Amino acid sequence: MSSHSLDSCVPAPICKSQDYKLTSLDGITSNTQYLGDASTSNWVSSGTPKVYNDQVLLTLSEDGASSSGTLLASASYVWYGKISAQMKSSRGDGVVSAFILLSDVKDEIDFEFVGKDLAHAQSNYYFQGITDYDNEKDLAVDGGSTFDDYHTYEIDWQPDQLTWAVDGTVMRTLKKSDTFNKTTNQYHYPQTPSRVQLSLWPAGLSKNGQGTVEWAGGLIDWNSQDIQANGYYYSMFKDITVECYDAPKDANVTGDTSYIYTKNDGIESSVATTNDDTVLKSLLGTGTDMDKDYPSAAASASASGSAAASDVATVPGLSGAGPGTNGQRGNSGDDSSGSTGSSGSSGASGVSSAVGSSSTGFVQGDGGGAGNNAPVKSERILQGSVFAALVAIAGMLVL
Repeated sequence: MSSHSLDSCVPAPICKSQDYKLTSLDGITSNTQYLGDASTSNWVSSGTPKVYNDQVLLTLSEDGASSSGTLLASASYVWYGKISAQMKSSRGDGVVSAFILLSDVKDEIDFEFVGKDLAHAQSNYYFQGITDYDNEKDLAVDGGSTFDDYHTYEIDWQPDQLTWAVDGTVMRTLKKSDTFNKTTNQYHYPQTPSRVQLSLWPAGLSKNGQGTVEWAGGLIDWNSQDIQANGYYYSMFKDITVECYDAPKDANVTGDTSYIYTKNDGIESSVATTNDDTVLKSLLGTGTDMDKDYPSAAASASASGSAAASDVATVPGLSGAGPGTNGQRGNSGDDSSGSTGSSGSSGASGVSSAVGSSSTGFVQGDGGGAGNNAPVKSERILQGSVFAALVAIAGMLVL
Protein backbone atom coordinates (compact mmCIF):
# COMPACT_ATOMS: atom_id res chain seq x y z
CA MET A 1 0.00 0.00 0.00
CA SER A 2 1.27 3.45 -0.86
CA SER A 3 0.15 7.05 -1.01
CA HIS A 4 1.47 10.16 -2.68
CA SER A 5 0.67 11.98 0.55
CA LEU A 6 -1.19 11.01 3.70
CA ASP A 7 -2.47 14.58 3.81
CA SER A 8 -4.27 13.99 0.51
CA CYS A 9 -6.49 11.38 2.12
CA VAL A 10 -9.87 12.59 3.33
CA PRO A 11 -10.89 11.50 6.87
CA ALA A 12 -13.50 8.72 7.06
CA PRO A 13 -16.77 9.07 9.05
CA ILE A 14 -16.56 7.21 12.36
CA CYS A 15 -18.72 4.20 13.25
CA LYS A 16 -22.38 4.73 14.12
CA SER A 17 -24.41 2.00 15.86
CA GLN A 18 -27.74 1.71 14.12
CA ASP A 19 -30.47 -0.63 12.87
CA TYR A 20 -30.93 0.15 9.18
CA LYS A 21 -34.38 -0.92 8.00
CA LEU A 22 -34.15 -1.21 4.23
CA THR A 23 -37.80 -0.66 3.39
CA SER A 24 -37.31 2.20 0.92
CA LEU A 25 -34.60 4.11 -0.92
CA ASP A 26 -34.61 6.83 1.76
CA GLY A 27 -31.11 7.30 3.13
CA ILE A 28 -29.49 5.86 -0.01
CA THR A 29 -27.52 8.40 -2.05
CA SER A 30 -26.11 7.82 -5.51
CA ASN A 31 -22.34 7.84 -5.73
CA THR A 32 -22.73 10.72 -8.18
CA GLN A 33 -24.01 12.89 -5.33
CA TYR A 34 -22.32 11.88 -2.08
CA LEU A 35 -19.61 14.18 -0.67
CA GLY A 36 -18.79 12.55 2.64
CA ASP A 37 -21.50 13.79 5.02
CA ALA A 38 -22.64 10.63 6.82
CA SER A 39 -25.28 12.64 8.71
CA THR A 40 -27.30 13.09 5.50
CA SER A 41 -26.95 9.58 4.06
CA ASN A 42 -26.76 6.04 5.35
CA TRP A 43 -25.68 4.30 2.14
CA VAL A 44 -23.89 5.24 -1.07
CA SER A 45 -25.03 3.41 -4.19
CA SER A 46 -23.88 2.49 -7.66
CA GLY A 47 -25.99 0.58 -10.16
CA THR A 48 -29.75 0.33 -9.68
CA PRO A 49 -31.28 -0.37 -6.27
CA LYS A 50 -35.05 -0.89 -6.32
CA VAL A 51 -37.85 -1.36 -3.79
CA TYR A 52 -40.34 -4.23 -3.64
CA ASN A 53 -42.73 -4.98 -0.75
CA ASP A 54 -40.66 -3.05 1.82
CA GLN A 55 -37.40 -4.66 0.73
CA VAL A 56 -34.47 -3.21 -1.17
CA LEU A 57 -33.45 -5.14 -4.26
CA LEU A 58 -29.95 -5.00 -5.74
CA THR A 59 -30.18 -5.65 -9.46
CA LEU A 60 -27.95 -6.96 -12.23
CA SER A 61 -28.90 -6.56 -15.88
CA GLU A 62 -27.14 -7.29 -19.16
CA ASP A 63 -26.97 -3.60 -20.01
CA GLY A 64 -27.95 -0.25 -18.57
CA ALA A 65 -27.06 1.24 -15.19
CA SER A 66 -26.82 -2.13 -13.43
CA SER A 67 -24.75 -3.96 -16.05
CA SER A 68 -21.87 -4.08 -13.55
CA GLY A 69 -24.29 -4.96 -10.77
CA THR A 70 -25.50 -2.87 -7.85
CA LEU A 71 -23.64 -1.91 -4.70
CA LEU A 72 -24.58 -0.21 -1.44
CA ALA A 73 -21.67 0.96 0.72
CA SER A 74 -22.23 2.36 4.20
CA ALA A 75 -21.54 6.07 4.60
CA SER A 76 -19.99 5.44 8.02
CA TYR A 77 -17.04 3.14 8.64
CA VAL A 78 -16.70 0.40 11.25
CA TRP A 79 -13.52 -0.17 13.24
CA TYR A 80 -14.47 -3.41 14.98
CA GLY A 81 -18.06 -4.26 15.71
CA LYS A 82 -20.92 -6.71 15.21
CA ILE A 83 -22.65 -6.37 11.85
CA SER A 84 -25.58 -8.46 10.61
CA ALA A 85 -27.55 -8.62 7.37
CA GLN A 86 -30.99 -10.11 6.86
CA MET A 87 -30.97 -11.00 3.18
CA LYS A 88 -31.81 -13.31 0.31
CA SER A 89 -29.13 -14.07 -2.27
CA SER A 90 -29.59 -14.06 -6.01
CA ARG A 91 -29.44 -17.27 -8.04
CA GLY A 92 -27.93 -18.47 -11.32
CA ASP A 93 -24.54 -19.38 -12.76
CA GLY A 94 -22.03 -16.55 -12.63
CA VAL A 95 -24.15 -14.32 -10.36
CA VAL A 96 -22.64 -13.47 -6.96
CA SER A 97 -24.30 -11.77 -3.98
CA ALA A 98 -22.20 -10.38 -1.16
CA PHE A 99 -22.30 -8.91 2.34
CA ILE A 100 -18.78 -7.78 3.23
CA LEU A 101 -16.61 -5.34 5.12
CA LEU A 102 -13.95 -3.61 3.02
CA SER A 103 -11.37 -1.06 4.17
CA ASP A 104 -9.58 1.57 2.12
CA VAL A 105 -6.37 -0.48 2.34
CA LYS A 106 -8.19 -3.65 1.18
CA ASP A 107 -8.66 -5.42 4.49
CA GLU A 108 -11.78 -7.48 3.89
CA ILE A 109 -14.25 -9.79 5.65
CA ASP A 110 -16.75 -11.62 3.45
CA PHE A 111 -19.99 -13.46 3.21
CA GLU A 112 -20.41 -14.34 -0.47
CA PHE A 113 -23.10 -16.33 -2.22
CA VAL A 114 -22.46 -18.01 -5.56
CA GLY A 115 -25.77 -18.27 -7.40
CA LYS A 116 -25.19 -21.86 -8.48
CA ASP A 117 -24.99 -23.04 -4.84
CA LEU A 118 -28.00 -22.02 -2.76
CA ALA A 119 -27.13 -24.23 0.20
CA HIS A 120 -23.94 -22.50 1.34
CA ALA A 121 -22.45 -19.12 2.15
CA GLN A 122 -18.75 -18.62 1.54
CA SER A 123 -16.77 -17.00 4.36
CA ASN A 124 -13.47 -15.33 3.61
CA TYR A 125 -11.02 -12.67 4.79
CA TYR A 126 -8.09 -10.70 3.36
CA PHE A 127 -5.30 -8.55 4.71
CA GLN A 128 -4.48 -5.59 2.45
CA GLY A 129 -5.83 -7.42 -0.58
CA ILE A 130 -3.29 -10.25 -0.40
CA THR A 131 -4.89 -13.31 -2.00
CA ASP A 132 -4.78 -16.51 0.02
CA TYR A 133 -7.28 -19.10 -1.17
CA ASP A 134 -6.85 -21.11 2.03
CA ASN A 135 -8.76 -18.35 3.81
CA GLU A 136 -12.08 -19.33 2.23
CA LYS A 137 -14.46 -21.74 3.95
CA ASP A 138 -17.98 -22.82 2.96
CA LEU A 139 -20.69 -22.50 5.61
CA ALA A 140 -23.85 -24.60 5.39
CA VAL A 141 -27.11 -22.65 5.43
CA ASP A 142 -29.86 -24.81 6.90
CA GLY A 143 -33.60 -24.20 6.86
CA GLY A 144 -34.16 -23.35 3.21
CA SER A 145 -32.13 -21.99 0.33
CA THR A 146 -30.21 -18.73 0.36
CA PHE A 147 -32.47 -17.50 -2.48
CA ASP A 148 -35.94 -18.53 -1.34
CA ASP A 149 -35.64 -17.74 2.36
CA TYR A 150 -34.41 -14.85 4.45
CA HIS A 151 -31.43 -15.70 6.65
CA THR A 152 -29.40 -13.57 9.05
CA TYR A 153 -25.65 -13.47 8.47
CA GLU A 154 -23.47 -11.94 11.18
CA ILE A 155 -19.85 -10.80 11.36
CA ASP A 156 -18.49 -10.26 14.89
CA TRP A 157 -15.19 -8.46 14.35
CA GLN A 158 -12.99 -7.86 17.39
CA PRO A 159 -9.32 -6.84 17.61
CA ASP A 160 -8.25 -10.37 18.54
CA GLN A 161 -10.99 -12.59 17.08
CA LEU A 162 -13.44 -12.78 14.18
CA THR A 163 -16.54 -14.96 13.88
CA TRP A 164 -19.05 -15.67 11.13
CA ALA A 165 -22.57 -16.74 12.20
CA VAL A 166 -25.65 -17.90 10.28
CA ASP A 167 -29.08 -17.53 11.86
CA GLY A 168 -27.53 -17.08 15.30
CA THR A 169 -25.16 -20.05 15.13
CA VAL A 170 -21.42 -19.34 14.99
CA MET A 171 -20.08 -21.31 12.04
CA ARG A 172 -16.46 -20.16 11.95
CA THR A 173 -13.95 -18.52 14.30
CA LEU A 174 -10.64 -16.90 13.35
CA LYS A 175 -8.11 -15.79 15.96
CA LYS A 176 -5.73 -12.98 15.09
CA SER A 177 -2.93 -14.93 16.78
CA ASP A 178 -3.28 -17.62 14.09
CA THR A 179 -2.69 -15.19 11.21
CA PHE A 180 0.91 -14.15 11.91
CA ASN A 181 3.03 -14.12 8.75
CA LYS A 182 6.72 -14.72 9.43
CA THR A 183 7.76 -13.38 6.04
CA THR A 184 6.22 -9.94 6.49
CA ASN A 185 6.38 -10.04 10.30
CA GLN A 186 2.75 -8.91 10.41
CA TYR A 187 -0.62 -10.31 11.41
CA HIS A 188 -2.52 -10.89 8.16
CA TYR A 189 -5.76 -10.06 9.91
CA PRO A 190 -8.39 -7.45 8.93
CA GLN A 191 -7.68 -4.53 11.26
CA THR A 192 -8.52 -1.17 9.63
CA PRO A 193 -11.76 0.86 9.45
CA SER A 194 -14.10 -0.62 6.88
CA ARG A 195 -17.34 0.10 5.11
CA VAL A 196 -20.24 -2.35 5.11
CA GLN A 197 -20.94 -3.33 1.51
CA LEU A 198 -23.96 -5.10 0.05
CA SER A 199 -23.65 -6.09 -3.57
CA LEU A 200 -24.75 -8.14 -6.53
CA TRP A 201 -22.10 -8.47 -9.21
CA PRO A 202 -21.44 -10.33 -12.48
CA ALA A 203 -18.54 -12.71 -11.91
CA GLY A 204 -19.56 -14.90 -14.83
CA LEU A 205 -18.66 -12.59 -17.71
CA SER A 206 -16.55 -13.79 -20.62
CA LYS A 207 -14.16 -10.86 -20.15
CA ASN A 208 -13.37 -11.99 -16.60
CA GLY A 209 -10.52 -14.33 -15.83
CA GLN A 210 -11.12 -18.06 -16.15
CA GLY A 211 -10.57 -18.56 -12.43
CA THR A 212 -13.27 -16.02 -11.60
CA VAL A 213 -15.78 -17.53 -14.03
CA GLU A 214 -15.17 -21.08 -12.82
CA TRP A 215 -15.47 -20.06 -9.17
CA ALA A 216 -18.78 -18.34 -9.95
CA GLY A 217 -20.26 -21.45 -11.57
CA GLY A 218 -19.87 -20.48 -15.22
CA LEU A 219 -21.06 -17.77 -17.55
CA ILE A 220 -24.22 -15.81 -16.78
CA ASP A 221 -27.39 -16.89 -18.61
CA TRP A 222 -29.00 -13.69 -19.87
CA ASN A 223 -32.15 -15.64 -20.82
CA SER A 224 -32.77 -17.13 -17.39
CA GLN A 225 -36.10 -17.26 -15.59
CA ASP A 226 -35.37 -14.11 -13.59
CA ILE A 227 -34.24 -12.20 -16.66
CA GLN A 228 -37.35 -13.26 -18.57
CA ALA A 229 -39.63 -12.24 -15.69
CA ASN A 230 -38.02 -8.95 -14.62
CA GLY A 231 -35.19 -8.00 -16.93
CA TYR A 232 -32.58 -8.45 -14.18
CA TYR A 233 -31.17 -10.74 -11.51
CA TYR A 234 -31.77 -9.57 -7.95
CA SER A 235 -30.83 -10.07 -4.31
CA MET A 236 -32.95 -8.78 -1.41
CA PHE A 237 -32.07 -6.98 1.82
CA LYS A 238 -34.42 -5.78 4.54
CA ASP A 239 -32.39 -5.18 7.70
CA ILE A 240 -28.76 -4.32 8.47
CA THR A 241 -27.61 -3.80 12.06
CA VAL A 242 -24.31 -2.26 13.15
CA GLU A 243 -23.06 -2.38 16.73
CA CYS A 244 -19.84 -0.40 17.07
CA TYR A 245 -17.13 -1.59 19.44
CA ASP A 246 -14.70 0.67 21.26
CA ALA A 247 -11.42 1.48 19.56
CA PRO A 248 -8.52 -0.79 20.55
CA LYS A 249 -7.19 -0.04 24.01
CA ASP A 250 -3.94 1.43 22.73
CA ALA A 251 -5.53 3.42 19.89
CA ASN A 252 -4.64 7.05 19.22
CA VAL A 253 -7.94 8.74 20.14
CA THR A 254 -8.14 12.54 19.95
CA GLY A 255 -11.77 12.92 18.81
CA ASP A 256 -14.97 11.14 17.87
CA THR A 257 -15.73 12.27 14.31
CA SER A 258 -13.43 10.51 11.87
CA TYR A 259 -10.71 7.96 11.21
CA ILE A 260 -7.39 8.91 9.65
CA TYR A 261 -4.13 7.09 8.88
CA THR A 262 -0.97 8.43 10.47
CA LYS A 263 1.46 6.10 8.69
CA ASN A 264 1.68 4.34 5.34
CA ASP A 265 1.80 0.78 6.67
CA GLY A 266 -1.99 0.50 6.83
CA ILE A 267 -2.20 -1.50 10.07
CA GLU A 268 -4.19 -1.01 13.26
CA SER A 269 -1.53 1.07 15.02
CA SER A 270 -1.50 3.63 12.19
CA VAL A 271 -5.21 4.47 12.60
CA ALA A 272 -6.32 7.42 14.73
CA THR A 273 -9.75 8.74 15.64
CA THR A 274 -10.01 12.53 15.34
CA ASN A 275 -12.40 15.44 15.01
CA ASP A 276 -11.26 16.13 11.45
CA ASP A 277 -14.01 17.02 8.99
CA THR A 278 -15.09 14.39 6.43
CA VAL A 279 -17.07 16.55 3.98
CA LEU A 280 -15.75 17.86 0.67
CA LYS A 281 -17.18 20.99 -0.93
CA SER A 282 -16.96 19.27 -4.30
CA LEU A 283 -15.53 16.08 -5.70
CA LEU A 284 -12.49 18.02 -6.85
CA GLY A 285 -11.46 18.39 -3.22
CA THR A 286 -8.71 16.49 -1.43
CA GLY A 287 -7.49 16.14 2.11
CA THR A 288 -5.20 19.11 1.49
CA ASP A 289 -7.95 21.24 -0.08
CA MET A 290 -11.35 20.18 1.30
CA ASP A 291 -12.98 23.38 0.01
CA LYS A 292 -11.89 23.11 -3.61
CA ASP A 293 -14.89 23.81 -5.82
CA TYR A 294 -15.81 23.77 -9.47
CA PRO A 295 -14.86 26.95 -11.35
CA SER A 296 -18.41 28.32 -11.30
CA ALA A 297 -21.90 27.49 -10.09
CA ALA A 298 -22.87 26.53 -13.61
CA ALA A 299 -19.89 24.23 -13.91
CA SER A 300 -20.74 22.64 -10.58
CA ALA A 301 -24.32 22.02 -11.63
CA SER A 302 -23.22 20.30 -14.82
CA ALA A 303 -20.20 18.53 -13.37
CA SER A 304 -21.71 15.06 -13.53
CA GLY A 305 -22.01 15.43 -17.28
CA SER A 306 -18.82 17.23 -18.17
CA ALA A 307 -16.01 16.71 -15.65
CA ALA A 308 -13.05 14.77 -16.88
CA ALA A 309 -12.82 11.30 -15.38
CA SER A 310 -9.29 11.91 -14.11
CA ASP A 311 -10.50 14.98 -12.19
CA VAL A 312 -13.34 13.31 -10.31
CA ALA A 313 -13.07 11.45 -7.03
CA THR A 314 -14.26 7.89 -6.62
CA VAL A 315 -16.15 6.74 -3.57
CA PRO A 316 -13.87 4.43 -1.59
CA GLY A 317 -14.83 0.79 -1.71
CA LEU A 318 -17.25 1.13 -4.64
CA SER A 319 -15.30 -1.32 -6.76
CA GLY A 320 -17.48 -4.38 -6.37
CA ALA A 321 -17.40 -7.18 -3.87
CA GLY A 322 -15.20 -10.21 -3.76
CA PRO A 323 -11.72 -11.15 -2.80
CA GLY A 324 -9.05 -8.57 -2.38
CA THR A 325 -8.83 -6.94 -5.77
CA ASN A 326 -12.20 -6.04 -7.24
CA GLY A 327 -13.69 -9.48 -6.93
CA GLN A 328 -11.18 -11.30 -9.09
CA ARG A 329 -10.20 -14.93 -8.60
CA GLY A 330 -7.32 -16.70 -10.26
CA ASN A 331 -6.21 -15.19 -13.57
CA SER A 332 -8.26 -12.02 -13.64
CA GLY A 333 -7.17 -11.02 -17.13
CA ASP A 334 -8.36 -7.62 -18.24
CA ASP A 335 -11.38 -7.32 -15.99
CA SER A 336 -11.89 -3.92 -14.42
CA SER A 337 -15.67 -3.71 -14.65
CA GLY A 338 -16.12 -2.80 -11.01
CA SER A 339 -14.90 0.79 -11.18
CA THR A 340 -17.36 3.52 -10.35
CA GLY A 341 -17.02 7.24 -10.06
CA SER A 342 -18.60 10.19 -8.35
CA SER A 343 -19.77 13.69 -8.88
CA GLY A 344 -22.58 15.77 -7.58
CA SER A 345 -23.99 18.01 -4.92
CA SER A 346 -23.61 18.68 -1.26
CA GLY A 347 -26.78 16.91 -0.19
CA ALA A 348 -27.18 19.51 2.53
CA SER A 349 -30.95 19.24 2.87
CA GLY A 350 -31.64 16.12 4.86
CA VAL A 351 -31.35 12.49 3.86
CA SER A 352 -30.92 11.93 0.15
CA SER A 353 -32.36 9.14 -1.99
CA ALA A 354 -30.72 7.00 -4.65
CA VAL A 355 -31.45 6.96 -8.33
CA GLY A 356 -33.89 4.11 -8.79
CA SER A 357 -37.56 3.29 -8.36
CA SER A 358 -40.10 0.77 -7.24
CA SER A 359 -40.19 -2.15 -9.59
CA THR A 360 -43.73 -2.28 -10.95
CA GLY A 361 -44.64 -5.79 -12.06
CA PHE A 362 -41.72 -7.43 -10.28
CA VAL A 363 -42.00 -11.22 -10.17
CA GLN A 364 -40.31 -12.96 -7.26
CA GLY A 365 -38.94 -16.49 -7.36
CA ASP A 366 -40.97 -18.91 -9.45
CA GLY A 367 -43.91 -16.57 -9.99
CA GLY A 368 -45.25 -16.26 -13.51
CA GLY A 369 -46.07 -13.37 -15.76
CA ALA A 370 -44.10 -10.76 -17.62
CA GLY A 371 -42.41 -8.28 -15.34
CA ASN A 372 -41.07 -4.85 -15.95
CA ASN A 373 -38.18 -5.77 -18.21
CA ALA A 374 -37.13 -2.23 -18.98
CA PRO A 375 -34.24 -1.35 -16.66
CA VAL A 376 -34.20 2.12 -15.12
CA LYS A 377 -32.72 4.62 -17.55
CA SER A 378 -28.97 4.54 -17.33
CA GLU A 379 -27.45 7.25 -15.18
CA ARG A 380 -24.08 8.63 -16.16
CA ILE A 381 -21.38 7.20 -13.93
CA LEU A 382 -18.04 8.93 -14.38
CA GLN A 383 -15.21 6.46 -14.55
CA GLY A 384 -12.32 7.22 -12.18
CA SER A 385 -8.86 5.69 -12.19
CA VAL A 386 -7.46 3.96 -9.14
CA PHE A 387 -5.39 7.04 -8.47
CA ALA A 388 -8.56 9.14 -8.23
CA ALA A 389 -9.00 7.50 -4.85
CA LEU A 390 -6.62 10.13 -3.49
CA VAL A 391 -9.48 12.62 -3.68
CA ALA A 392 -12.15 10.31 -2.38
CA ILE A 393 -14.53 11.23 0.39
CA ALA A 394 -12.95 8.95 2.98
CA GLY A 395 -9.50 8.11 4.26
CA MET A 396 -8.40 6.30 1.14
CA LEU A 397 -4.72 5.50 0.78
CA VAL A 398 -3.93 5.12 -2.92
CA LEU A 399 -3.95 1.50 -3.99
